[in-house]
Amino acid sequence: MGEKSKEKKKYIVEVARKVFAEKGYKNVTMKDVVEACEISRGGLYLYFDSTDTLFLEVLKEEAGRGSEDLQRGLSDAAGSLEILSLFFKEQKKEILQEKECLSLAIYEYSFAKGKKSPENLIRAQQEQGALLLEKLLEDGKAKGEIACDDVKAEVRHMLYVLEGMKILAKTVGISEKEVDAELVRLLKGVLPE
Repeated sequence: MGEKSKEKKKYIVEVARKVFAEKGYKNVTMKDVVEACEISRGGLYLYFDSTDTLFLEVLKEEAGRGSEDLQRGLSDAAGSLEILSLFFKEQKKEILQEKECLSLAIYEYSFAKGKKSPENLIRAQQEQGALLLEKLLEDGKAKGEIACDDVKAEVRHMLYVLEGMKILAKTVGISEKEVDAELVRLLKGVLPE
């Protein structure tokens, strides 16, 4: 793919992200993306054959962006608690983000694909988060920075609380103060005495 084609594809993905954030997953059509990008249908189909493939590309870009933010913070963080705090800070941003948020679209996509689908994005996010947190807590435990009897159970608890806050934020609302209180409670749960 030439440089111009790569830029066009990137542009389509950026614009499509805004469309998915605004309308969710199930309400977006290829026509919506064509209109938002101000390109021809053929121009869009040259890169993407369906809203499915386009949405997955949007998520791939999103995952890359999120891990870049985390990596930047990790280079400055020293200990396991600092890294865990940074992880929670990123989660807080996602929980409280209202504009251009893909959470609704991700839930809709996951519901459409079903719980057992290999394309279940929520499960994939949970598994990725679990691996990261397990490694972090195990490392912190080995260094004496974190106290935790059952790492897997603690990680599950953290992920359930975080996912619950994400859902609450999109359905009934949750204040920054409430999010902070829950994150502090999670951190206190792994502090050595």
